[in-house]
Amino acid sequence: MTLAAVFTRCAERYADRPALSGPDSSVDHRALHERSSRAAAWLSGVRAVDDRPRIGLAARNSTTWVTAYLGVLHAGAVPFLIDASASDSELERIHEDCSLDLLLHDRGTAGDAIPALPGLTATRLRTAERRHPLHPDTEVCRFTSGTTGRPNCLEFSGRAVRAAAENWAVGTAMTADDRVLCCAGLSNGLAFNTSLLSSFLVGARLLLSHGLPTSGRIRRLVAEARPTRLVAFPALYDSFVRTGGGRADFASVRVAISSGAPLRADTKERFTELTGVPIGNYYGVAEAGPLTWSTATSARSLGRPLPGVDIRTRGTVDGDGAVHVRSASMATRYLNAPGLLESRIDGGGHYSTGDRGRLEAGELVLTGRSHRMINVGGRKVDPVEVGDVVSAVPGVERAVVLEVPDQHGEPAVAAVLVLREGLGADEVRLRVRDRLPAHKVPTLIRVVDAIPTTVIGKPVLHELRSLFDAGSP
Repeated sequence: MTLAAVFTRCAERYADRPALSGPDSSVDHRALHERSSRAAAWLSGVRAVDDRPRIGLAARNSTTWVTAYLGVLHAGAVPFLIDASASDSELERIHEDCSLDLLLHDRGTAGDAIPALPGLTATRLRTAERRHPLHPDTEVCRFTSGTTGRPNCLEFSGRAVRAAAENWAVGTAMTADDRVLCCAGLSNGLAFNTSLLSSFLVGARLLLSHGLPTSGRIRRLVAEARPTRLVAFPALYDSFVRTGGGRADFASVRVAISSGAPLRADTKERFTELTGVPIGNYYGVAEAGPLTWSTATSARSLGRPLPGVDIRTRGTVDGDGAVHVRSASMATRYLNAPGLLESRIDGGGHYSTGDRGRLEAGELVLTGRSHRMINVGGRKVDPVEVGDVVSAVPGVERAVVLEVPDQHGEPAVAAVLVLREGLGADEVRLRVRDRLPAHKVPTLIRVVDAIPTTVIGKPVLHELRSLFDAGSP
């Protein structure tokens, strides 16, 4: 059954139940299906050099976003879900790599307006020089975060997308009584896998937020919509803890959901103390979908595998090993990097995540990254370990440790720092020398006003690396 057929069945089953509320409108399942059918009629006229048009969707959360997504599916085209904050140059790279035929967006630039979709603009794109063929089973394409500078385009079958939603709903006991307030962009795995199709499958109501999700703004939304589930990135929970609040603010919320970046142990504990709401942390990777789930108070544990997930650790040293996963929601391949994803999957179908960890009583505990180790003169340096030491220096507001080439082109340990006034890079280096072997002390340091991050709070590594290019100030 195609994804379009799955959503049609949901519309028939839940018909007059509220389906979706966003900053632009609220609709029930029947009305949403009618809107998406009108959008599909318009989109069916999009021309492509093959039989499946490729339609990019780069817009903020709204009922119109969901209408467009469903319309693309009903038109028999393939949606390419793009971060709404992507720059023009990033959109251009995506088009070059993936040969999009049309881009739907909310940037207000010149283009062909879509009568069925107020608030979105359609930009017809020139034919790209290269057009990698889509896998026959592909129904949706999404992107990795792009911290290395060129996002990889993940192809997903409809079966994989449906499996992610079904297994999430079952594994987290989601029901028709749930009201899910999603503060993450729907193009991101945190929202796409936990909030979109999963809500439709069980008849839950999806509540969308867009714009900058400040703690004050989300408190007001919670008070107005009374959600039972709150879906947000760790940075938002950090903000809640800093600004304080009480249990009355979150009286309707049964669980808060976090993923996409590490959740601080003190944030998890303090948020629950303030609100009475447990944070359900989950581990997932873009290539394999959501993998674990836990509402335990221990921040170390990321929980047990969700249905349809198998997790193994290999090459164990001192109890830690490389984390390999297999799931029913695995991507098929990277459209713009043929053979790369396949090279990371073993004969048993397990994907090498690049993380290191262990299974304790069946629960996953992560301890670091394996493929991000920096090889300095034949000795391995864990940038996470170095970052923790640098961050502990009084006056260091934020630190990112990464590998860059030195003047001879050899790997070097580098750090980008945000410092309080009065603290200098040389003093930071002196202080960490007392706690780290010489080969782990950052030899290259840059001080900035703020660390550039993606919308989910991950450092944009290619921008940080550019600070160390020859000639950079």
